Amino acid sequence: MTQNIDKRLRADRFRQRLATALRDKAMSQSELARRIAVDRSTISQLLKDQGARLPNAQVVGECAAALGVSADWLLSLTDRPESAADILANSLTLTAAPRALVDEQIFNWHLEAQGYKIRHVPAGLPDMLKTREVLEWEYSPHLGRTTSQAIGASEDRLNWMRASQSDYEIALPLYELASFAKGVGYYEGVPRDLRQAQLNHLSTLCSQLYPRLRVYLYDARKLFSSPVTVFGPLLAVLYLGRNYLAFRDTERVQGFTEHFDNLVRQASVTARMLPDHIAELQKEI
Repeated sequence: MTQNIDKRLRADRFRQRLATALRDKAMSQSELARRIAVDRSTISQLLKDQGARLPNAQVVGECAAALGVSADWLLSLTDRPESAADILANSLTLTAAPRALVDEQIFNWHLEAQGYKIRHVPAGLPDMLKTREVLEWEYSPHLGRTTSQAIGASEDRLNWMRASQSDYEIALPLYELASFAKGVGYYEGVPRDLRQAQLNHLSTLCSQLYPRLRVYLYDARKLFSSPVTVFGPLLAVLYLGRNYLAFRDTERVQGFTEHFDNLVRQASVTARMLPDHIAELQKEI
């Protein structure tokens, strides 16, 4: 909500902020006058006039554009000097998402958020919890002969993520783990022994690393989530397939955090229940 400010105070702040912007931009009054096509005396008057009048909207807008600040900031309508475009550019980024185990961008985000809780809804079973054999089965069609090299190159990063100081909460739809156990859908063709070993591995990790690692299963018939990762209070990243859409503004990050926490609250299988749930799935293999 915009604060009501006395006209004289607003005019005084305008002069102060205009002077600050000129100084920060290392721009002279003459250069500003030239850029906005007015006399130098006009700029001098804007800076020295002690009255309560403000310049017209066009002059304010031209000054803001020339100085790289927002008109709202000059007029004390906001305390952020950046333009709306700059704020958006800083709070929202779109980056490429290569088909890789732990690409450079993802790993850098994990490093940045070290020590914070990381909330993760993966597109499938999370890579950091997969056995090497399952990783090879999954990535071979894409990487071909370089699959083993790619996995080897990523093992240090995967191991770092497993042993990092961050707490991990992972939410999966129930059908994801059930489909893997049965070897259907996306996981059709995964050999039975690989599925058994993977489920044993997952159960062991979840037991050994609890409570630092907590995996929840939610009912996708009741709840829906796109693949998303929330890196503490720092950023939330939405996975779009070929791109990551990253949000850094507090309001959006909080919104994604609340979305994830709702998945956890309504989970059909809690982190404590997961080992027993996996044991039941293994009986059906």
